[in-house]
Amino acid sequence: MSTESVAKRLVAMCRHGQFEEAQHELYAKDAVSIEPEAAANGPLGTVKGLDAILEKGRRFQASVSEIHRIEVSEPLIAGHWFSIVMTLDVTMKEPGRVTMTEVCVYHVKNDQIVLEQFFYDMG
Repeated sequence: MSTESVAKRLVAMCRHGQFEEAQHELYAKDAVSIEPEAAANGPLGTVKGLDAILEKGRRFQASVSEIHRIEVSEPLIAGHWFSIVMTLDVTMKEPGRVTMTEVCVYHVKNDQIVLEQFFYDMG
């Protein structure tokens, strides 16, 4: 699977809210997930390994009461890297309804995502 194929598959799955399924299908077992420095030490911080990434996703999902809208841009591909913009309109258990927009950057090696890094404003 090419980087473009991985990117398009991830986008399609994320648009349907299939985040955990995408991680099982597309991520390497030793993948790394990096959050912005301000969030890196929190409950959704930077983690290594697919099991830790899955757990991080479950913690995020547990903090969400309702998903109102998911928007995911088309991927921008450069060699073995791609990026997307993701916007989530969600009601969180705390502080309530918020719209979160982030730039997500991914590195693909051997047809699997080996790194994801998120860029967003805190607060």
